[in-house]
Amino acid sequence: MPPERDILHVDMDAFFAAVEQRDHPAWRGLPVIVGAPPDARGVVSTCSYEARVFGVHSAMPSREAFQRCPQGIFVPPDMARYGAVSRQVMAILERFTPLVEPLSVDEAFLDVTGSRGLFGDAPAIAAQIRAAIQAETHGLTASVGVAGNKFLAKLAGDLHKPDGLTVVPRDRAQILTFLAPLPIGRLWGVGRALCALLQQHGYRTIGDLQHTDEPALAAIIGHHTAGHLLRLAFGEDDRIVETDREEKSISREHTFPVDCRDAERVRTVLKDLADDVACRLRASGKFAGLGKLKLRWSSFQTLTRQRSFGAPACDDFSLRRLALELLEAEPLTQPVRLVGFGVTDLSAERRQQLTLFDDPLPRRDRDERLCRTVDRLRGTLGSDRVVRASSVDAPGRKSAD
Repeated sequence: MPPERDILHVDMDAFFAAVEQRDHPAWRGLPVIVGAPPDARGVVSTCSYEARVFGVHSAMPSREAFQRCPQGIFVPPDMARYGAVSRQVMAILERFTPLVEPLSVDEAFLDVTGSRGLFGDAPAIAAQIRAAIQAETHGLTASVGVAGNKFLAKLAGDLHKPDGLTVVPRDRAQILTFLAPLPIGRLWGVGRALCALLQQHGYRTIGDLQHTDEPALAAIIGHHTAGHLLRLAFGEDDRIVETDREEKSISREHTFPVDCRDAERVRTVLKDLADDVACRLRASGKFAGLGKLKLRWSSFQTLTRQRSFGAPACDDFSLRRLALELLEAEPLTQPVRLVGFGVTDLSAERRQQLTLFDDPLPRRDRDERLCRTVDRLRGTLGSDRVVRASSVDAPGRKSAD
């Protein structure tokens, strides 16, 4: 048997909406909905718990969210500000253990097995983390699950949100008792379709799976899925906390409220998307080697075009320039429903040698320093307070657009 581990799952509560309520005191206690505006095509990114009372949830079309909660305060995402708070939270987690596996900007696994001598047992560490987050982020809360493996910790962290702390017992019989009454939809890998199929055959709770056998379950969903679900139903998960998980790509998309025939409007939106991707790229500490444009016409036909940066880049100017060059190579023969830009081939450093035709390194470094300074200002003041004039492309050069 592997040695007993102490795993925490830390999840910020309604993160984007909570940051907005913290920074706008008048919105506290009110339904805040972060995402597309209510009169536009697009979805909810996240919402406050006051909005969830009305049935609003992430990924819901914003128009439906408005129908359910017309009094909601709709706010566009401010990724630079959320990213700054995320880095603050992750820094707090890393004070307790180097074994931190971020899952997103607001969620992470921690292995605190080796931290018990310094900070106490796992529940005590979880309590200290929650207190530090609330104090140092000026009121934001996190829910934490404590268990012997990642599956149980994640499940526990989701059970008593917001501002919850849930500890899963370690005794096997108690683990089975803890899991038995929970709906099967709590198991990883059980989506809406699989959940409906299992319910049709009488499997409604995790306890129902604990009382079946693999051949009977495999006849319904196949041997691989049956084995996976039964292991989870008995609380088994041997995955380790991975500290070297790497984001493979970063992208942003925009769906126009009405199919767009204005080429200049498409260009403007694309520039904003490229800027946001660049900001997220710098926040991850990476350089991109490849840029990709995505266009979806009013007919729903979708095309993608991609090209190398030549030398890996992370500054706004390089990403903007490539995005616009890809767009200009595609005649807008139809109204545009969606435009997107993303980067791949990510690395922690520039691996390629600059060619004669690339920007000289001093200029590229200067551009990056400028962009990182702007990131810090936006994180402090808000993205709406620090904007680039549309005519500016880079210091000391003419606009590329």
